[in-house]
Amino acid sequence: MPKSAPKGRKITLDYIARHFADEGEAYKFLEAQRWPNGPVCPHCRGTKAYFLQPRTPDRYTRTGHATQRRVWKCAACRRQFSVLVGTIFEGSKIPLYKWLMAIHMMCMGKNGVSAHELHRALEITYKSAWFMAHRIRKAMEREPLAGMLSGTVEADETYVGGKPRYKAPNRQEAARRREATKVPVVSLVQRGGEVRSRVMKRVTGENIAKLLKENVSQLSTLMTDSAHLYGKPGRSFKRHEIVDHGRGEYVRGEAYTNTVEGYFSQLKRSIDGTHHHVSEHHLNRYLAEFDFRYNTRKMQDGERTLLAIRKAEGKRLRYREPATEGAMP
Repeated sequence: MPKSAPKGRKITLDYIARHFADEGEAYKFLEAQRWPNGPVCPHCRGTKAYFLQPRTPDRYTRTGHATQRRVWKCAACRRQFSVLVGTIFEGSKIPLYKWLMAIHMMCMGKNGVSAHELHRALEITYKSAWFMAHRIRKAMEREPLAGMLSGTVEADETYVGGKPRYKAPNRQEAARRREATKVPVVSLVQRGGEVRSRVMKRVTGENIAKLLKENVSQLSTLMTDSAHLYGKPGRSFKRHEIVDHGRGEYVRGEAYTNTVEGYFSQLKRSIDGTHHHVSEHHLNRYLAEFDFRYNTRKMQDGERTLLAIRKAEGKRLRYREPATEGAMP
């Protein structure tokens, strides 16, 4: 049985560099996280597999390159596999210990880490660092059936993107320019609990109602600002409290949206200060990363890293999806 990190030992960059720089040890560590009860075949889910011990101490691939990859063979389907199959690490030529360091770097800071920082710190190309970061964000995504938010839930929308070059002459023109230059993001925050964020093409009452129905229990208390978008959807909840920011009202007893606005503040500060520019096409993965860090805010950095590693299974992400058979060129 492969050994995992010692109990009570914090996972840090120094610990990863000293203990997992050897590729074989990095494989054993990942096996312990993914298969705590022994290897499981990713092809047939069989639990009876045996390790293919190399015939010589020096391991080489068929192309003549040295390797320390640990390969198993399933006793049921007779297929070979490693711990990387079916994870975000599959098909990558980057050493596994650099993957572990990258995951920890993305988990240990509130503001995240840019692809350029990974490129410099890990001594890999910028393109590899960029794609590595997106694979890790893919692993951080929330599971589809993760339960409903409950209790007191705050809902609000914000707009992410560049600022219009010229000041708008009126509010209508300002709204039009904002929609043209920014991407709307809606977040739902359970007080003391999780956050769920989503990119929306357009923020409408119908879209808001659908998002709330999918993620928030109807027995919850909904907290929003005075935007008309939340009026009709708010009637389906136990209680709907509104604060009117237009009149200078921000807190009325337990009615406020300061929690979700604090989340937006951190999100925008991180995007502006760390990433500088985020495309609309990939914004949903950045939101998954920020949601993951917020939802695990009470964990230590090492615990958050281990959780991200365990979530890597079944999250394959390719730079380009392969063409399907019979597809038109």
